Amino acid sequence: MKSVELLVERVILSSRWVLVVFYLGLAAALALYAASFVLKLAKVFMEAFSLDEAEMILAMLGLIDAALVASLVLMVMISSYENFVSRFDDTKVDLSWLGKLDAGSLKVKVASAIVAISSIHLLQVFLNVSEFEDGKIMWLTIMHMAFVGSAVALGLLDRMSLKK
Repeated sequence: MKSVELLVERVILSSRWVLVVFYLGLAAALALYAASFVLKLAKVFMEAFSLDEAEMILAMLGLIDAALVASLVLMVMISSYENFVSRFDDTKVDLSWLGKLDAGSLKVKVASAIVAISSIHLLQVFLNVSEFEDGKIMWLTIMHMAFVGSAVALGLLDRMSLKK
């Protein structure tokens, strides 16, 4: 019976390597998103002197939003690989900049990134308020507040778990 248990445990532990497929897929998606970002940036450069101030702010917010989304994807890829698959072993590369991203702090950082992305999106909506129906603005605001509340709750729970 012990040999069956060891076999099951070995299979379960080995299955973590299946996650690599997801991380490689996210890396490919991130590369495509980078290409999309370059096109957006080129469009901003080409239109920079013809845009009024509000349109330029909206364009810049779009670029900031894209950078935050890309950072979120990268953060999830790196920390999830480190937490669930394997440690980064390349001693030639200094990984101290990664900091410590355990599962708890990753949740808080992801929630914070989502709040920042939602804030930018909501600001873009507010700057184009005439293009949106009141009902849609209301729901976007409610969703943003739900993101904020969730992030605060996760932060409080993480802080409480650290005090134990």
